[in-house]
Amino acid sequence: MVNVTADLDERLRRPGRTGSVRLGGTTVTFVPDGAIQGRPGAWLPDSTDAFWTAHPEYLDESGHLVASVGGLLVEHGDRALLIDAGFGPHSVAADPETPNGAMRGGALLDNLAKLGRRPEQIEAVAFSHLHLDHLGWVPQTSPDTGLPVFARAEYLVAEPEWAQRAALEAAGTPKEALAALARRVRTVSDGQEIFPGVQVRITSGHTAGHAEFVITGGGTRLIAFGDSMHSPVQADHPEWSCVYDHDPARAADHRRRLRQRGGHGHRSRSGPLPSGPVLKERSCGTTAQLRSRTHVRPGRCRGGSSPSGASWPTCGSQAGRRRCPGPRWSGRAPSRPARRR
Repeated sequence: MVNVTADLDERLRRPGRTGSVRLGGTTVTFVPDGAIQGRPGAWLPDSTDAFWTAHPEYLDESGHLVASVGGLLVEHGDRALLIDAGFGPHSVAADPETPNGAMRGGALLDNLAKLGRRPEQIEAVAFSHLHLDHLGWVPQTSPDTGLPVFARAEYLVAEPEWAQRAALEAAGTPKEALAALARRVRTVSDGQEIFPGVQVRITSGHTAGHAEFVITGGGTRLIAFGDSMHSPVQADHPEWSCVYDHDPARAADHRRRLRQRGGHGHRSRSGPLPSGPVLKERSCGTTAQLRSRTHVRPGRCRGGSSPSGASWPTCGSQAGRRRCPGPRWSGRAPSRPARRR
């Protein structure tokens, strides 16, 4: 018999793996790039040492939270959209003067290749926000051609996020990444459809122009909520904002709304979702619960199907609250590998 609790505990503390979900004619796949460690009390400063002592299941053997960085690949027919672009081919050692442990990236392109996708086949890269761990591959060039890695993609950024890019650069977003974006950027607005079944929703809080993406297909909606959450524990404690949230109060309010969408008042189990920051909603009107250590019992919707769970990002960076855009992750994956159809 599978020990569900032990399996969930293990997934809370390891880097994410590739995982997919089909929404009708659309496939959404988490594509890992790397992983980031963080000191739990520093990433979530309203948490307590006593809480982490009582809940070691969230921590790896070194006592860090572990988060994955990567992107969400959205495929519809022959078309492909990528949401966020990972940390890039970088490695940063742990720094005791910051909230972070070790950070590494570099696997995104190899994992795209395993899925049968070349980066030049990506028609657009949409960004939840302009922090380093979401822009990592943007300024990189192909060693074979000297062209940008995403040679044919346009870059989609929410209008309010692009408008405050100077402030983000001052806070730490690399100038070369913003310059690479500027050559092919297209700003998008709240409610705009950017790809078949993919709609932008502005959710200020983590940054002034943070966006999430609502992906619809097959009677189900998947909300890719970016860095609105930074740890699975925030499903139970939405009031705990990350040290890097631009507006902690607004970020907390949005987490509460996500929790309500996730079926607050019933419990559900983790399902076969991509490893990105996503919330899956059924068409019957009952939504999936955000996965946390306590949410392990299946819930039921009016149609009798069991809602799936959800996964989330985790933050980390190198400066204080409201200033630094530092690395965050793009999710946590199930063990089932993705398969191209």
